[in-house]
Amino acid sequence: MAQAQQGDTVRVHYTGRLTSGEVFDSSECTDDGCGCGDGSPLEFTIGSQQVIPGFEAGVVGLSPGESRTITIPVEQAYGPHNPDLVMEVPRDDIPAHIDLTPGNHLQMTQENGQTFTVLITDVNDTAVTLDANHALAGRELVFDLKLVEIV
Repeated sequence: MAQAQQGDTVRVHYTGRLTSGEVFDSSECTDDGCGCGDGSPLEFTIGSQQVIPGFEAGVVGLSPGESRTITIPVEQAYGPHNPDLVMEVPRDDIPAHIDLTPGNHLQMTQENGQTFTVLITDVNDTAVTLDANHALAGRELVFDLKLVEIV
């Protein structure tokens, strides 16, 4: 039976968890308000860097219908939390209508027009602390993988 290898386009069902067991994403989730997806398998080409490196490596060698659970170290996931991506901005620089509750996300635009998301981590009378790291940066991840098909 064929096994997934570099260059193959594959369809994979997955459930991603933190090492605490908390599920953060699943391809099999339907639109029940979780925001995970529509229940369709994830399609990507191995080696194309469409998914994190550890996820790609976990699929290599699987045959259609086969499953495995993998643990992806920080370096093969979203990398370590980078303190250089945490910034403090004057509160007056943020429009008054924006909800500055810690835990909320904001869309920011770079000078080149590219947008990115930041997390509000702290607010005081004079400043707002924003974190532009990926939400899973610095986290080891666990994925249950099932190769649905090699396209």
